Amino acid sequence: MLAYFASLLIGLALGLLGGGGSILTLPVLVYLFGVSAVEATAYSLFIVGATALASIVPKARAGEIDFKTALWFGLPSIAAVYFTRSVLMPAIPDPIWSAGTFALGKGTALMLLFAVLMVWASISMIKGPQSKKQNSAKPSLSPIAKTALVLAEGLGVGVLTGLVGAGGGFLIVPALVLIMGLEMKVAVGTSLTIIAFKSLIGFTGDLDHLDANWTLLLSVTAIAIVGMVFGSALSKRVASSLLQKAFGWFVLTMGLLILTERIFTLNLIP
Repeated sequence: MLAYFASLLIGLALGLLGGGGSILTLPVLVYLFGVSAVEATAYSLFIVGATALASIVPKARAGEIDFKTALWFGLPSIAAVYFTRSVLMPAIPDPIWSAGTFALGKGTALMLLFAVLMVWASISMIKGPQSKKQNSAKPSLSPIAKTALVLAEGLGVGVLTGLVGAGGGFLIVPALVLIMGLEMKVAVGTSLTIIAFKSLIGFTGDLDHLDANWTLLLSVTAIAIVGMVFGSALSKRVASSLLQKAFGWFVLTMGLLILTERIFTLNLIP
């Protein structure tokens, strides 16, 4: 029951904030459903992608998606996440490194990377996106420079998504606001569009070497989509800034707990 309630929170956070919910997916799968860390990174891509996909039509009707920006950001991100899942991940050895009785397992390394990512994401959520006024003194970027930055961040987010299965909304939304100058609601809708396609296409890179538990995948996804519907409805009535900060503190706590737990098991191969 706790695992399925947490699945609801994944969609709720995605609907409210346009990101952050995916940061819960991996720990929910690993610690509550007992999925291995490596398999959970693939499962997370499907769950996050399908949940985000469910939000596209209503947000497009509301005019809250910039499809041109989504295309520029999404294409390099999709290419990077597919390459990471289909080529890079299978090539990573397990254990990654060993010396004597010490061994750093692939699953442990991924969870450590994910915990660091959670801490980084939480700080971004707690601070919130900087306002345009705070950046008004900086020289405005040329269209070419903006495009180059968006392409570069798309590649970076794609690699991170491929490694740990997180959608990366906490990186995408600030980039769309600060670099492309999108309004927050449009940035959230555009972020969800990018997350949907790069995550689902990235998941296809695992199909050749993954024996997926489709019952678990589809049930968690269905519950997360219900959470997404509620989150999208609440986002029109509730100021997301306070919720984002509260959620940020929760993610920070979870990240530190996972980091501590994995550090104490560094000598084990999960």
